[in-house]
Amino acid sequence: MTAHDQIKKTIDDNAVVLFMKGTKTMPQCGFSSRVAGVLNFMGVEYADVNVLADEGVRQGIKDFSDWPTIPQLYVKGEFVGGCDIITEMTLSGELDQLFEANGVAYDKDAAEKIREANA
Repeated sequence: MTAHDQIKKTIDDNAVVLFMKGTKTMPQCGFSSRVAGVLNFMGVEYADVNVLADEGVRQGIKDFSDWPTIPQLYVKGEFVGGCDIITEMTLSGELDQLFEANGVAYDKDAAEKIREANA
């Protein structure tokens, strides 16, 4: 299976996928840590893919999305964005709307606490 096929299968098989450096329990860069932290705090179930474990996937996800940086978040097969975009969407409430529109469970109170803490 090629890296492209592996990436596509992971995205197709999971409602929410985060391609990141490290894992959801042990991120290995600040940007990955921020996005994983938001998802973890909001109680979102997601698949985490450690791009450091496979160079083919590390480069492959950049080619797949035509996006140059890691982390990358996918919801219901659609590329959402990287750290800055996810941070903005979290603070504006757009991430909540995206999860609701796609039937992804999350803790609304936790999302609100993130916004309050960053107001």
